[in-house]
Amino acid sequence: MPETCPGWAWLASPGYPEAVALSIEIRMTGHDAEEELRSLYAWLHDEPDVQRSARMSLTSGGVAPGEGQMGGGPLDIMQVVVGDGFQALNFALAYVAWRGTRAKHPSVTIAHAGTKVTLDDADRDTVQKIVDVLS
Repeated sequence: MPETCPGWAWLASPGYPEAVALSIEIRMTGHDAEEELRSLYAWLHDEPDVQRSARMSLTSGGVAPGEGQMGGGPLDIMQVVVGDGFQALNFALAYVAWRGTRAKHPSVTIAHAGTKVTLDDADRDTVQKIVDVLS
């Protein structure tokens, strides 16, 4: 079952125009990817500029559990649905700030509308790469 960040009921409300919704998928791979994804989730949840216009959830993109196993594998995908007022630059800056606090650096892939970028560090071009994929 996905974990969902409360507080964004307005995105799911019947009167909310779906035309302004934008779906972003964030995946991590590498050592401690699930732990790092949870860390990014918490960081973005606490970021006021992201919090105002986004609804986030964590889910597993892995295969279905086998016989005798519970769950659907590790949480390795963060879904971010944003509404009107979302600014890709604020999201990118929040990502770079989070990345700067991490000792471990898993590979992060950000995808939107068939376009994706894989980030292995937080160099000076990272913000522009994120803005480009979300624009």
